[in-house]
Amino acid sequence: MPVDGSSPVLLDGDEWQAYFRDFKRSAFRLEVHQIYTMPAEAETVRDFLAGASMPEDFNAPWHQTIRDHAAAGRTMTRAKVVRRPLTPYSRYLFEWCIPGNVAAGEDYQIVDLTDRPNPGLPEQDFWLFDESTVVHLDYRPDGTQIHRELIQEPKIGKYLAWRDLALESALPFSVYRT
Repeated sequence: MPVDGSSPVLLDGDEWQAYFRDFKRSAFRLEVHQIYTMPAEAETVRDFLAGASMPEDFNAPWHQTIRDHAAAGRTMTRAKVVRRPLTPYSRYLFEWCIPGNVAAGEDYQIVDLTDRPNPGLPEQDFWLFDESTVVHLDYRPDGTQIHRELIQEPKIGKYLAWRDLALESALPFSVYRT
């Protein structure tokens, strides 16, 4: 919530999707939660947990978005905080989601805090676009997204420091997974 008394700028639909279409250089995501309960994923999470095989075209539109940005020289990076044992949702990410994202060109990093203290990362998911635009992703304790809020006049240095700290504390997904 803005501290200056103004209304928050909440993002949804095409207005939200435009950030993924229109960034010019980089998109970075810090993922700190261990459970996400996203309605659009409910069926595939259920299928994964039931032991089904991953659909052949799983996440194809998102993978095309990643490939298009990579081909244009734009980077997409994500730092996922985990604690073992992995939650069922994190297992779903590791088996079905992350490998395809990495193959498409996303730089996916894992920050494992199982055996070490948090190095100073926030308990707040966010996207940082072009090192200038910050969007907080707010969730309930059960992982249900409450909203996405465009941060007005963010303290960019703080978000850049969190990004750098996450990446310094991380291993690439392919290394972590082995």
